[in-house]
Amino acid sequence: MLKKIKIKIKDIFCNFAPLKKYTFMSNITFTMIKPDAVADGHIGAILGKIAEGGFKIKALKLTQLTVADAKKFYEVHAERPFYGELVEFMSSGPIVAAVLEKDNAVEDFRTLIGSTNPAEAAEGTIRKMFARSIGENAVHGSDSNENALIEAQFHFSGREIF
Repeated sequence: MLKKIKIKIKDIFCNFAPLKKYTFMSNITFTMIKPDAVADGHIGAILGKIAEGGFKIKALKLTQLTVADAKKFYEVHAERPFYGELVEFMSSGPIVAAVLEKDNAVEDFRTLIGSTNPAEAAEGTIRKMFARSIGENAVHGSDSNENALIEAQFHFSGREIF
């Protein structure tokens, strides 16, 4: 059973002083709410879990990846057997891209989202609560500080990140 989460916009978004550079890369991570979770109407609940986890949203947008965008974003997996399905899925509908800030952001966010396989994810994690399957697992989370910066810059210009 999902509990209702009551949040205020000001509790999610930080102040809007643009950042020139991220000097402490461990303080940011990148996430996407994937097409399955968007289609299932989970954007608000997932953003609520992110806010409850102590993350500040530094950038946020609803968009749709083209096939070319999805291929480029996931090119690190190009030789993997699931690459074609991943590209097709990620370009199948709207996504929500976001840059999040918190001390130890990458590690803490990966804990918050849970295992890639929702059947193995811990109770209360985003994937346990909202994922349909291992392939449609609700959210993407950066796996390293370096990739967080690369992925954030893939989706946002410097002046879009506050």
